[in-house]
Amino acid sequence: MTFRLCFPKINISGAGCLTEVPGEIAKRGLKRPLIVTEDRLIRLGLIQPLLEGLRAREIDVRVFDGVVPNPTVVEVDAAFTAFRSGDCDSLIGVGGGSAIDTAKAVRILSANPGPITAYEGVGKVEHEGPFLIAVNTTAGTAAEVTANAVITDPVAQVKMVIIDTNIIPDISVNDPEMMMAIPAATTAATGMDALTHAIEAFLAKGAHVLTDHAALEAIRIITRYLPRAVAEGNNREAREMMAYGEFIAGLAFNSAGLGYVHAMAHQPGATKNLPHGVCNAILLPVVAAFNRPHAIKRFARIAEAMGVDIRHIDREAASWAAIEAIRALSRTVGIPRGFAELGVTADDLPSWVQKAQKDPCAAGSSIPMTDAQVLALYHEAL
Repeated sequence: MTFRLCFPKINISGAGCLTEVPGEIAKRGLKRPLIVTEDRLIRLGLIQPLLEGLRAREIDVRVFDGVVPNPTVVEVDAAFTAFRSGDCDSLIGVGGGSAIDTAKAVRILSANPGPITAYEGVGKVEHEGPFLIAVNTTAGTAAEVTANAVITDPVAQVKMVIIDTNIIPDISVNDPEMMMAIPAATTAATGMDALTHAIEAFLAKGAHVLTDHAALEAIRIITRYLPRAVAEGNNREAREMMAYGEFIAGLAFNSAGLGYVHAMAHQPGATKNLPHGVCNAILLPVVAAFNRPHAIKRFARIAEAMGVDIRHIDREAASWAAIEAIRALSRTVGIPRGFAELGVTADDLPSWVQKAQKDPCAAGSSIPMTDAQVLALYHEAL
């Protein structure tokens, strides 16, 4: 088989590595970067060291802090306006997937005609745009690694998935010191998002030997360290290992693809503004159980990676053990059991089916679904 491995040109990881960002900007002769972030991170003081480091090098940094969870075309347009009005020459996305995806969208608009809705789908971004550094503050989305950006279109009530190698950041930064202040609920949601990336990549039709290694290692790390990161937010080892786990999960799915968990999760996120990681976590065991009969050997390997002793059980039992291990991890970190706990009703579900089927992530699934099957799984997740 043929495959591609695509990822940032430079990856900087480790405690305190944020201090390297100003030097990376300066040595490229860039003078006016726009930081794209959310005001919460500014209030927490997480952006201040970066601002001070840039200003110490006489770099005229600008800040857009209007990013919100599940960013829409409105926030993208506002950030792009800030980029243009500041005559900016580069971008630094600081935050989780929302901030980094917004920065990716600004990168698109700065070198390609708008609107951003024109780029939904795969391979539609012709020009790369300005230099982009992605500073990750959550161990989940892997937006700092990938060719994906997810932006909500509030008119169509859909999460647009934009996939193009031209939006992969030039430099990704994973500094676990930036993750210590992340609340437990956010840690849990983003961690389950990372687990979903790894499992879907391992099951995707684009999976290959290199992505398999990355995906299984990510599953091992996340299963072991996510509960500790949730329970002990200041645990440096747990934060550092989660940063590593989500990063390699991103490497896996950036090449192998995803599947129906993400395709289905994007719909409640778009219409109900629910956290993406929580939507993934609720759907993951449901969709996994649907896929299990078609990939029993792979589910047995997932179970083993999640710490299940499969030496004395057959593969069928081991494959079911993987589903239970996923459910158990979700319970341990406090994920709701179903969408009903989040205000979703059965009346919401039918309108999501076609949108899920058209989502680019659905194309990555090894197992196609009918509309009736998608609707049935939504009901099961309720």
